[in-house]
Amino acid sequence: MSLYYDAAAALTSPSSSGGSFKSRLYNSRTLKASPAQVYALVTEATKWDILLKEVIDQAGILKLEPKLTPLLSLLLVHDHLLAKNGIAAPASHPIRQAVERHRVRLKGEFTKARVRRGCVTIPELKEAVRRERLSVQGASANADAVYPRWVRINNARTTMEDQLKSTFASYQSVETLKELVVGDEKQTKMRFDPHIPDLVAVAPGVDFSTTPAYKKGEIILQDKASCFPAYLLLGEGWDRGDLVDGCAAPGNKTTHMASLLYKASSISAGKKNVSPRIFSMDASAVRAKTLQKMVSTAGTDEIVTVLPGQDFLALDPEDPRFENVTGLLLDPSCSGSGIIGRDDVPQLILPAGKTTPGQAKMGNQGKKRKRNDTYRGNNDTQAEASPSQLPCTTAENDLPNNEPLNQERLVKLSNLQTRIVEHALSFPSATHISYSTCSIHVTENESVVSRVLESDVAKRRGWRVMRRDEQPAGLRKWKYRGIKSEGGEGGHSVKLSEEEVEGCLRCWPGDEEGTGGFFVVGFVRDGDGSADADNRDRRVTPDYRGDDHEDDEDEDEWEGFSD
Repeated sequence: MSLYYDAAAALTSPSSSGGSFKSRLYNSRTLKASPAQVYALVTEATKWDILLKEVIDQAGILKLEPKLTPLLSLLLVHDHLLAKNGIAAPASHPIRQAVERHRVRLKGEFTKARVRRGCVTIPELKEAVRRERLSVQGASANADAVYPRWVRINNARTTMEDQLKSTFASYQSVETLKELVVGDEKQTKMRFDPHIPDLVAVAPGVDFSTTPAYKKGEIILQDKASCFPAYLLLGEGWDRGDLVDGCAAPGNKTTHMASLLYKASSISAGKKNVSPRIFSMDASAVRAKTLQKMVSTAGTDEIVTVLPGQDFLALDPEDPRFENVTGLLLDPSCSGSGIIGRDDVPQLILPAGKTTPGQAKMGNQGKKRKRNDTYRGNNDTQAEASPSQLPCTTAENDLPNNEPLNQERLVKLSNLQTRIVEHALSFPSATHISYSTCSIHVTENESVVSRVLESDVAKRRGWRVMRRDEQPAGLRKWKYRGIKSEGGEGGHSVKLSEEEVEGCLRCWPGDEEGTGGFFVVGFVRDGDGSADADNRDRRVTPDYRGDDHEDDEDEDEWEGFSD
């Protein structure tokens, strides 16, 4: 029963820590059930809450069972009616009995609810409930929002062609994200991403954890926005030297860089003679272990050197190991304000009934439930494995501690982010840098870019923002660009030209692109590094729009996304 008490506590107890709802579950030390089980139960119950409320209210079980709270009843009735194995508790447990002694009434009300909606199958009913829920949430919640599961093909082990013949052999290609979640066959639809090579979108919730491709590291689950930094840095080909990933755990971006290197070298899976090397590190020794595991799973050990527990700021740019490093990827700790679900726990529509004051403390009640029991929702969909089992579930630049997120905290993060980028500018052979955050705040994004460009090292060495026309083809088409802010959010003025703002790429949560909030920019250095402060003057071209800007805008008017 700890599964249900833990889920109820997670939904009702305030959290003082940063991070998304999912990451807080996985980092919790109070859960008795496994985080994957709790997360799966909450997300599945959320999808059905309107119907479950209707069934529970009509059955009237809350009036008859004083031990049940509205939230606990919704979670238990979900599993009773929709989970393949029913309620995950001993048959003799009082709370399970409180639900199951009304099984006939609950089943009858469930059938009536399905008939009222004219649904023959469970998938049809689930889609009808989804539409109802979005209607209740209102247009302001972006009722057409689709957040797909993004799947990146790992070219270190396989190719897109091979995966289309195996993992996705039964999948039908569609043109829009909305088509992924429409109809009974939505589990076998895919969409090729128009911006990131070797990235596909499938319906949210599709489980790959048991597929051979996933277990072998041939496919990696990685949000689209977090694919921007490596692609912006390396493009379709990279022959400029070694690379550094300065804030790397758990390793999505490191392995993405490696995948791009393998593809650019036209090396078939299994042959590993790529010449550029990648130095990947994380200041946390614990997170570095996750990083090493992902690098190994992805088959990139031969070109990736993991430096465990290495703080990027403590690296000596003059170290002989880094004399050939020309590209650096920086994805430092940030507020994570762009992560979907960071600021709000899933909100369930509950049945009518009295919520007891002790509901938020349910996590300490009930018998222990074995951790290796797998929570399975509707259609026996297996819950996602824990971060120790998956190579790509942990946010890579989540809020690093439990300090409350306010303007002072943002300024501290911005200062650290600026130091990290400026440190990267000083690597002797560096010519290309990508900087990214999963934040929507100007303080951590355009403000950092402005401060970096004003730094002595940037002026002395001739660093500037990578122009839009210099970006890889897929990202040149991306329409969301930087924010031109003169207000000085966070106490720092933002002095960027139109060219520089146009060189920044942004993703926004809740828009039509199916991503969370994200920011990425590229820095490049022209010539041999002997530039002086005069280079700063050359980069300011306020009227720059790009030779093919209008064509790019036309291309960006495609209507492939629906959220």
